[in-house]
Amino acid sequence: MAEVYAARRARLRERCHAGGSAGALVSRAANVRYLAGAAPRGAVLLLGKREDLLVCAGPDDRLPEGSRPDEALRVHALSAPGGDPAVAAADLATAQGAESLAVEEHHLTVARHRAIGSVAPRLRLADLGGAVEQLRVVKDEEEIACLRIAAEIADQALGELLESILVGRTERHLALELERRLVDHGADGPAFATAVATGPHSGRRGHRPTDRRVEEGDFLSVCLGAVYRGYRCEIGRTFVIGTSPADWQIELYDLVFAAQRAGREALVPGAAYRDVDRAARQVLDSAGYADRRFELTGHGVGLENEEEPQLGPAAMGKLDACVPVTVEPGVHLPGRGGVRIDDTLVVRPEADGGPELLTITTKELLAL
Repeated sequence: MAEVYAARRARLRERCHAGGSAGALVSRAANVRYLAGAAPRGAVLLLGKREDLLVCAGPDDRLPEGSRPDEALRVHALSAPGGDPAVAAADLATAQGAESLAVEEHHLTVARHRAIGSVAPRLRLADLGGAVEQLRVVKDEEEIACLRIAAEIADQALGELLESILVGRTERHLALELERRLVDHGADGPAFATAVATGPHSGRRGHRPTDRRVEEGDFLSVCLGAVYRGYRCEIGRTFVIGTSPADWQIELYDLVFAAQRAGREALVPGAAYRDVDRAARQVLDSAGYADRRFELTGHGVGLENEEEPQLGPAAMGKLDACVPVTVEPGVHLPGRGGVRIDDTLVVRPEADGGPELLTITTKELLAL
């Protein structure tokens, strides 16, 4: 992986030079990990004039689970407790003879920015913007392999839950059990707080599990994700508790399933982000659910839960191959419940078989 990290830093350095900066100070944790292989708490990465440094707050900083810094990088640990690695990195850049430095202004606080200017007053600071985030959009096959394993873990945890008795158990209990199963099967941990929603709560985006118990006739919607070596995938499914779903449940489920299928089929290299969103959105809007659906059809995934691109009506840009995204339309009817279906896929050209589905748990409306 050392060559991979070096190549990533080289691409970023080219962008810095094109913008007139000799180097860069990367402070956002996911970006540090992408370029350095690891991101201890508070650590920053300095792309210096003479060498690149991973600057840490102390020698005993613990690395995130499953991460290991690039051996080609020198780790510089601050000797004084309470020091700011970003400020120290700016001082080191000056010592290397740098006259300019690009920083992530969208991540640095005003106080931190001022502190950097104070310790290195002759260092011209420029805005790096979202340069690293843009590099992260297209994944290499090693990254996709990690996402694939994360998806397998999430599928396995969800499948085991569906084989257990659900009636009478609380949303909170089921969410905790799912998260335990993720870790049991090799995940670093859950990618986000697991959402289990029953009855009138079902189909809500971002629902926080409560002590409501599962009842016969409920919709049960579940959204969970696994982290494997820092990479995060997600899956969402909706089921019915009992032997036979009601007519309105079947109709609503079939509608959301059709919207999700339309969104998945629109995932081709060169497709506009907004067109993917429109494909799913039109199915729901035409059925009269324009005010009951989610605002976004999906988003990118990787080292963070929600990355670029955003698949929404105002999103700008077009899909590239090897971009992993979610397609997750949903409808919630207040007081009744709703449906959410969420998959993680990788955009692939038609010649390679089209979009690669990573989360494979059945999307059939199961009665549990």
